[in-house]
Amino acid sequence: MTELVHLEIESGIATITLDSPHNRNALSAQLRGELHAHLTSAIDSDAVRAIVLTHTGTVFCAGMDLKESRGASASEQGVADFPETLRLIWTSPTPVIARLAGPARAGGVGLISACDLAIAADTVTFAFTEVRIGVVPAVISVPLVPQVQPAALHELFLTGETFDARRAAEIGLITKAVPADGLDAEVTRYAEMLRLGAPSALAATKVLLRGSAARTMSDDLAAMAEVSAERFASEEGQEGIRAFMEKRKPSWAN
Repeated sequence: MTELVHLEIESGIATITLDSPHNRNALSAQLRGELHAHLTSAIDSDAVRAIVLTHTGTVFCAGMDLKESRGASASEQGVADFPETLRLIWTSPTPVIARLAGPARAGGVGLISACDLAIAADTVTFAFTEVRIGVVPAVISVPLVPQVQPAALHELFLTGETFDARRAAEIGLITKAVPADGLDAEVTRYAEMLRLGAPSALAATKVLLRGSAARTMSDDLAAMAEVSAERFASEEGQEGIRAFMEKRKPSWAN
């Protein structure tokens, strides 16, 4: 089986690359499993001072793999294991930087929100598309609510509207939007700054910054995973997934 996520460690920087461009780096079971495994390896390594989460292809991550969600019951929905990956990133003692050269949707935006820093090319777009296919942004709401402006999150969760990297920075979703040709240099600059911090001091500072959200995250994610799985398996969710796969409007939009 071809690996869909790669890990490279060089000069104290672990680079984890989503490499499933054929389905826009969707969160398939294989990709989720490999991402979790590589994150764990990087976090456990004493040689790693910072982690960069990046991608191949034109899309950072399109969200859950809807092909795997089609026809699956609530107990079979893959969203059940995704919360653990978000928790792993959120609570990692090693700082995590998201590098975005392409758009992110739904669960892909959730991955970004769990990272400590996120640098995006100014051409990148984002959207919470869940409601448009009959599901809800339940699991990803856990890391998003503490950091994104409430009014903006209400608007974007409820409408599913696409927004650009500049606005993502304004509302607190990402750290910075930069010209595409300066993306790698800016990610490297941040990674090098993180290497100047003492490892235990960085870890302690993350605990301080995450505060009460980190203490309640496991329970919140477990509850939201149940909500998400039920919605994916619901009549509306399955109709939305079918419509998406068949490239048509769902029944409620006609």
